[in-house]
Amino acid sequence: MAESDSNPNEPSIEQVEVRKQKLAKLKAAGAALYPNDFKPTHTASAIAGRYATAGDEDLAAAPRDIRIAGRIVALRRMGKASFFHIQDRRERLQVYIQQDGVGKETYDLFRTLDTGDIVGVSGHLFRTRTKELTLEAQSLRLLTKCLRPLPEKWHGLSDVEARYRQRYLDLMVNAEARRVFETRSRIVALLRRFFEARDFLEVETPMMQSIPGGAAARPFVTHHNTLDMELYLRVAPELFLKRLLVGGFERVFELNRNFRNEGISVRHNPEFTMLEFYQAYATFDDLMALTEELFTALAREVAGSLQLAYGEHTIDLAAPWRRLSIAEAIVAYGGAAADEVATLDGLRGFASKREIHLDAKLSYGSALVEVFEAAAEAQLIQPTFITGYPIEVSPLARKNDRNPAMVDRFELYIGGRELANAFSELNDPADQRERFLAQMAARESGDETANPIDEDYVRALEYGMPPAAGEGIGIDRLVMLFTNSPSIRDVILFPLLRPQR
Repeated sequence: MAESDSNPNEPSIEQVEVRKQKLAKLKAAGAALYPNDFKPTHTASAIAGRYATAGDEDLAAAPRDIRIAGRIVALRRMGKASFFHIQDRRERLQVYIQQDGVGKETYDLFRTLDTGDIVGVSGHLFRTRTKELTLEAQSLRLLTKCLRPLPEKWHGLSDVEARYRQRYLDLMVNAEARRVFETRSRIVALLRRFFEARDFLEVETPMMQSIPGGAAARPFVTHHNTLDMELYLRVAPELFLKRLLVGGFERVFELNRNFRNEGISVRHNPEFTMLEFYQAYATFDDLMALTEELFTALAREVAGSLQLAYGEHTIDLAAPWRRLSIAEAIVAYGGAAADEVATLDGLRGFASKREIHLDAKLSYGSALVEVFEAAAEAQLIQPTFITGYPIEVSPLARKNDRNPAMVDRFELYIGGRELANAFSELNDPADQRERFLAQMAARESGDETANPIDEDYVRALEYGMPPAAGEGIGIDRLVMLFTNSPSIRDVILFPLLRPQR
């Protein structure tokens, strides 16, 4: 196939023109160019499921007018008889067409078809000499002309961004891409079933908020003209979901989008999907057990095993999972001594040896988290709950009873990346106001990710929120794990990319 000089993934102008001329000839002949009256009776996957191992007698007893529609993905033309493969939503099926069977007019139409064209075929099933299940065409109609030739070697593109920019082509010719997104849809459905079975109520909370909150992140800002007010695309639904706990919905979950005006990488997309759930009268320890139960249930349903291949590793999801504090993880995986992680000076000394930059203004707690992320996080391959988070990086979490400088919080790491964040919820309104004030001070000092004061949320807490625990799980990263995908762009249908110039 000739390729465009400007873009190796684009067909040449000449190739497109040839196909447009074919369409023009059909129009001149009075053909219906884009009909919408063909009704398939079967799918390729249904045919394969029913007749894959059928003998001659079963095929003879099959319907004589099987109707299937889809895209031509392979053509093998011969004289007055030919073969082609048609691809529908999940499978492909071979079709045999001969002039004596469909008539000269229809066969002449077939001879003008190209790979990529969408057709409707009716006929009966048989097996070829090589035993391939095949539909012998009795009629054929062109339903949609493909004006741009399909890429011949999509799997080996040097410009991998082309797969993301033209996802429709990726899905069209790449069975693995379709499998990833079918798996994603299945995972989301399983998540809903899991929580509904445990008496959680699915809810929806605002995507546009007058005050950004619920996570330390820079928001996207927009403007409402009628109200003449700034609004923020939500960075997290947390504060609204906890308002529902106050209102008496004791178990709630939401599956929806969050937006954070931050970097783009193989792990981050500014628009991403989160599951957040909250349970009254539960602690973060309870959610560790629930998280193990959730992930193992997903693994059995999606993978049929608790062992998952992920890159060069085999992830073992069998519970119980390892639990370490942040300080313990830095010692175990970062090579620090216990006394080095016990003080700010010790952390700074260790960071200097490891060439980890720490801002001079960082507190002990903030420095502890930064050293952990730089020295230990990527090595947490097997499922690990990390606990012992400092209060200054956890403004919405409950203080630990034994050590009020820390909070009752965990993050779950698998495959070297964070998949979940959970904590026992702070429900003391006075403590929450103090935390918000500390965040405001950080904001005034230049921290654009710090939360502003949400007075209505504090007011809600003053009506009384039951003791509770809550968790957020990144759906995109979860799908990456279960589909062995190295980049978040592989599991988002239309990831954000720079415009092409």
